Amino acid sequence: MATKTQNETRADNQTRDSKGRFKDEGGKGSFGMIAGATAAGAALGVLAMLGRKVAVQSPTAMAGDWMDGLIAEHKAVLKLLDAIEATDDSAVARRKLMLTQLKHALAKHAIEEENVIYPALREAGKIAEADELNSEHGYVKQHLYELDNMPAGSASFLATIRTLRGELEEHMKDEEEQLFPQLRASLSDEKNALLTRAMNREGFKVA
Repeated sequence: MATKTQNETRADNQTRDSKGRFKDEGGKGSFGMIAGATAAGAALGVLAMLGRKVAVQSPTAMAGDWMDGLIAEHKAVLKLLDAIEATDDSAVARRKLMLTQLKHALAKHAIEEENVIYPALREAGKIAEADELNSEHGYVKQHLYELDNMPAGSASFLATIRTLRGELEEHMKDEEEQLFPQLRASLSDEKNALLTRAMNREGFKVA
């Protein structure tokens, strides 16, 4: 049997080493590409989520201070209710979509008020009033639950929407014409600015 020369042995070893390194490097390279693509996808997802949150909260933040922002949200909710009330019983898919939008808008609004504004009302001595507003939120959620669990094409759907609207309008009137202006007037500019930032921060969390 012919004995390989030292150069031939070195060439074989180099070939094996080269193949080995190629596989290792190829494996690491593939893993790196996958990891990089995953990280890039996650980063894009985070950016998209943040962009959506900014878009949702911007109308409130740009309206002015905390009271102006909440009033702007009231108007947006009433506009959405107008659109739902304009549908007929055949618009089942559209009603469901708009109900989802309504639930999200009211949930975000409730978080802003319950976590920031109502505590400020209590701090200002309006304890019974703040508790009443908070209780009214519970009835709003009850109506939303009922709407979510009834056929969107039924006659009772619009009837419940109109009941919800009536209660919301009364609730909003108390806030806009009495309690919110009284609270804002009782606070310093610095405290009002603090409330505005806190309210927008809470809204951004759930936007």
